[in-house]
Amino acid sequence: MLNKVIVFPTDTVYGIGASIYDKKSISKIYEIKGRDFNKPIAVLCSSIKQMEEFAVVTDDAKKIGEAFWPGGLTLILKTNEKYFNFSGEKTIGVRIPNHKLALNLISEYGPLKTTSINKSGEEPLNDYEIIKNVYGNVIDDIYENNEKISRISSTVIDLTNNLNIIRLGDITIEMINEVLKK
Repeated sequence: MLNKVIVFPTDTVYGIGASIYDKKSISKIYEIKGRDFNKPIAVLCSSIKQMEEFAVVTDDAKKIGEAFWPGGLTLILKTNEKYFNFSGEKTIGVRIPNHKLALNLISEYGPLKTTSINKSGEEPLNDYEIIKNVYGNVIDDIYENNEKISRISSTVIDLTNNLNIIRLGDITIEMINEVLKK
């Protein structure tokens, strides 16, 4: 388990992350970003199986995930009883990024609560040198990117009560509906 805050590239943005089970480091992420503590942070995973540690993964979630992961899709799911008892969170956003380094870190450290590395309300920051200069003294590790970042935010779908599109990215509602018809 990771007991620190790290910054690493994903397929969409540079993220700041910590173990899903490390409340102290997650709190530090909120402080660094100036983020409202009531605004949830999504979790990056390396597999659907890993998501089942903390979320209720329905058949629709599996179908959609298998079609579009790894990639720019975030699903909001209900948390399972064990994770709810630990965190008090009833729902959680989950995603499998399409980035080799990110997947390696997640495989090594477990699911990571991750959000973009920028102050809340500002544009995502994707320049390694700037990130190092701004956050180097408050972050435990910063990983350099060697792959392309798309800069297009993920499509966010809430599956906790039917299917509700929260934000559109590259994955459209038509694409989702086509997968669910199969």
